[in-house]
Amino acid sequence: MINDRDDLTWEEVRTEHIIQDKWIDFRRSAYRFPDGTVFEPYYSYSRRDYVVIVASDCEGNYLCVRQFRQGIKEVTTEFPAGGIEPSDGLEYGTGDGKKNELSEDALDAAKRELLEETGYSSSDWTHLITIPSNATIGDNYAHVYRAKKCRKVSGQDLDETEFLNVELHTEQEIEELIHTGKFQQAVHVMAWLLARR
Repeated sequence: MINDRDDLTWEEVRTEHIIQDKWIDFRRSAYRFPDGTVFEPYYSYSRRDYVVIVASDCEGNYLCVRQFRQGIKEVTTEFPAGGIEPSDGLEYGTGDGKKNELSEDALDAAKRELLEETGYSSSDWTHLITIPSNATIGDNYAHVYRAKKCRKVSGQDLDETEFLNVELHTEQEIEELIHTGKFQQAVHVMAWLLARR
């Protein structure tokens, strides 16, 4: 049963910034529920928005990257992706759910990340979705794009913390990677499903 009442919003009554550096704003907050009670702690973080690119070449192969992910301590296969560059040098936004208007355009970031990570470029881009990355604990958004007819135009131009290999996979191979638990980024799996609609 759907309830159309408007009194479901929680009020943040207290916030402590546990870590607030160049990379993340990690907070502990107390919230007042719609019934008036206050509960804590709730933990949340601010990080910058990012892009995910479902990219395929002129032969219909999909461009993937393999890299180590420290959260699960495994090397994963996933689509090219990366952060939208902020002009203020911080890796996160304001923490209030508002977009950072000083940041790089999402499509420009997608084009840049595809080129930097894979050396491929495309002139055929489609925006698939912009969605919260993890609405329960984070306030950043994933901007998902589809890039077709990608062509190799250069070598990789990786950041100092990036160590990744480029792989080409068929549609069947990506399906197999997903079903065998080797394509482990949730937003990337969602991107794949949206791209195939």
